[in-house]
Amino acid sequence: MQRIEIKDLQKTYSTYADKQITVCGWARTIRDSKNIAFIELNDGAFKSVQIVVEKGKIANYDEIVKQNVGASFCVAGKLILTPTAQQPFEINAENIQLLGESATDYPLQKKRHTIEFLRTMPTIRARGNLFNAVFRIRSVSAFAIHKYFNERNFVYVHTPIITSNDCEGAGDMFQVTTLDLNKVASSGKVDYGKDFFGTKVSLTVSGQLHEECLTHAFGKTYTFGPTFRAEKSNTTRHAAEFWMMEPEICFCDINELMDNEEEMIKYVINYVMKECPDELEFLNKFVDTGLIARLKNIVENKFVRLTYTDAIKMLEKVKDRFTFPVKWGVDLQSEHERYLTEEVYKKPVFLTDYPKDIKAFYMRLNDDGKTVAAVDLLVPGIGELIGGSQREERLDKLLDRIHELNLKEEDYSWYLDTRRYGTNVHSGYGLGFERLVMYLTGISNIRDVELYPRTVGSIQN
Repeated sequence: MQRIEIKDLQKTYSTYADKQITVCGWARTIRDSKNIAFIELNDGAFKSVQIVVEKGKIANYDEIVKQNVGASFCVAGKLILTPTAQQPFEINAENIQLLGESATDYPLQKKRHTIEFLRTMPTIRARGNLFNAVFRIRSVSAFAIHKYFNERNFVYVHTPIITSNDCEGAGDMFQVTTLDLNKVASSGKVDYGKDFFGTKVSLTVSGQLHEECLTHAFGKTYTFGPTFRAEKSNTTRHAAEFWMMEPEICFCDINELMDNEEEMIKYVINYVMKECPDELEFLNKFVDTGLIARLKNIVENKFVRLTYTDAIKMLEKVKDRFTFPVKWGVDLQSEHERYLTEEVYKKPVFLTDYPKDIKAFYMRLNDDGKTVAAVDLLVPGIGELIGGSQREERLDKLLDRIHELNLKEEDYSWYLDTRRYGTNVHSGYGLGFERLVMYLTGISNIRDVELYPRTVGSIQN
C-alpha cells in the first residue's frame, strides 16, 4: 500500500482535493450514527484526520464501527475539502481494512486524563495529545541541538558510559559489576581483580573529561547521551538516568562560553517554535498558559550576567523568605535561583564566579584564590538549566586542586596530558536535556518528559 502520512497530508492537502489517497493509523474516536460513522484517525501526527464512513459504500461497515478506540485501520478514499468546517479537509472512505483490534479495556477512552494517571502507563501514554506533544518537542529539540553544533563545525563525539572516574567528585554513582553479590556478601570482602574490568567501575555522570581529550584534537566538540546519578533525590527535577549535552571549546574563555550558551538556547527555542506550533499552542492552552509568552521573552531578550557574590548580597536582603539559609559559600537552592530569575530579573540569568569549595576540581581558579570561573544558566520556572566553566588549563594549578581534594593524581594522568601537550584556554558546559524539554513544554515533572523514568525507589519496565 502507498500511504500518505497525515502530517505531510496536512501541509499539502489542497493538492489532493477530490483524489484517491490511502492513510493508516489508530482510531482516537469512533462515532456511529447507523448509516454513517466518523473515525478520528491518527498515525502519530499531532492533529488527526476525520474519516467519513458511509454504510452504503463500505462492505465491512458493521465490523468497522464496532471496533474499540485504539484499533488500527488502513483507509482508502477520496479527500474532500471542507473549508467551512473545523477541519480543512476530510476523507470519504471507499475501503477500510482493519489492521489490529483494540481490547475493550483500552485505557485512553476519555478525552482528558490526569498526568498522574497517564504516568502509570508509559507504554501507551504518548498516544494522547499531551505526551504526543511532549515527545514530539523532545525529538525536535534534540535535532535542533545537533543542527546548531553541526552548522558551527563542532565534532559530535561518543564518550564512554562505563568509567572508572567520577567527573564531578560527588561519589553518587551506579556501580557496574559482574561479581556475584551473594558471594561478596558472604565473604565480607570485594576482590575487584576478579571483576570484569579488574577494577571498580561505574556508570558515567558526565562525558566531559573523556571528551576534553578529543576537543584538544578538533578544537570544538560536543557529546549528547545518557548519564547516570545515584543521588537519592526524589524531586520533580531529578532522575537517576537522564540525557546530557556537553560541548567543549578550545581557545574560548568564560565570556565567549556564555555567548555560545545564549545563542544555542535561543536557536533551539526558535527552531521548536517554528516546527511545533500546534504542539506549543496545545501545551499553552492546557498545561501552562504562559508558555509561549515565556519562550518569546527568552529569544527576544539579552540574558543577565551576575556574579555569585552579587547574587548572595541580593538574596541576603530577603533571606527570611527562604527555607534554606543564604550566605556566601553555600550552594544556591532552587528557591534562590527561581527568585532571581522569576522575581528580580524575569528572564534567564548567568551566575558566575562561584566559591571554589562548592565546585569541581577542573574549574579555573580566579585571581582572588577563592572563586572559580564557573557559570550556571538559571531560567524561570526551572532554576539551573546549564552548568559550565572555563576549564583550568594550567597544569600546576590543576595538580594543586587535585591534591587539595585528596584525589589520586594517577587516576587523572590521562586527563592531565591535555595540559602537558599544548594547553590552552578552553571552556565547556553541560545541558540537562530533560530540563530543557520541561522548559520548552511547561511540564513541571521530569518523569513526564522521559519515556521510562528511572527515579529513586521506582523503576517500571
